[in-house]
Amino acid sequence: MPIGGYAVAALDTYLVRARPGLVAAGRGTPAVFLNARGGPLSRQSAWTILRRAARRANLPVDGPRAVSPHTLRHSYATHLLDGGADVRVVQELLGHASVTTTQVYTLVTVDRLREVYATSHPRARG
Repeated sequence: MPIGGYAVAALDTYLVRARPGLVAAGRGTPAVFLNARGGPLSRQSAWTILRRAARRANLPVDGPRAVSPHTLRHSYATHLLDGGADVRVVQELLGHASVTTTQVYTLVTVDRLREVYATSHPRARG
């Protein structure tokens, strides 16, 4: 499964505790994530939920550094690549048609490698 333990635990809690009440209020959709009326959660509603969570965490919600759904995709891809995942696997997980699109995330990884080298290697400073 391509998600971590914390996400699995949170999803399990949602499926057991929250979703059954939402389904009872709604139309019985097979969608995993539901709105308050029991219908499928729209992308606009997911965006609103993310913005509220970002505000509560004192993260930017406007401007060039704003938290967005793309921020989550970018973090996911970067963490996978930093952890040693093959770029083709990440391409498949993100649903990119071309590996060139996915390779944008490897640039962040290269920058991170340079940073780690500069701060950790004993001869990098000299």
